[in-house]
Amino acid sequence: MRRLDRAISNEETLQLLNNCEYGILSSVSEIGEPYGVPLSYCLIDNAIYFHSALEGKKLDNFLANSTVSFCVVGKTEILQSKFSTKYESVIVSGIIEEATENEKQIGLEGLVKKYSPNFIPEGLKYIDKAKDETKVLKLTIKNITGKARK
Repeated sequence: MRRLDRAISNEETLQLLNNCEYGILSSVSEIGEPYGVPLSYCLIDNAIYFHSALEGKKLDNFLANSTVSFCVVGKTEILQSKFSTKYESVIVSGIIEEATENEKQIGLEGLVKKYSPNFIPEGLKYIDKAKDETKVLKLTIKNITGKARK
């Protein structure tokens, strides 16, 4: 990180990562083409879980190159008179792989708890019906930085 004065603590970084609603997952294709896609996610231990269709461009990219980057942006405020912006963000890099069996269930339940906390029983039933029609991807965090201008 170039601006060390903007670094936030590990605790603040994880809290921000946990609380944001969505992030951008970036990958590179087999021919070196970059691709970023906005996704819902959940943070569990040292991993980020995403759900996915059974096929598609992002899956093809992960098979070609499992190293990815994930970025979230929290609150922002334009500071017009200073030609700047207040912001908070987190960038993660790591290895992504398909979560199977128990990890897949953990990821799906984590998504339900994050996005539908008032509908856990219904969410668990939904998982049982839909889990064979979805993939779950697990990004194991290798590097994480949090940054903010407050």
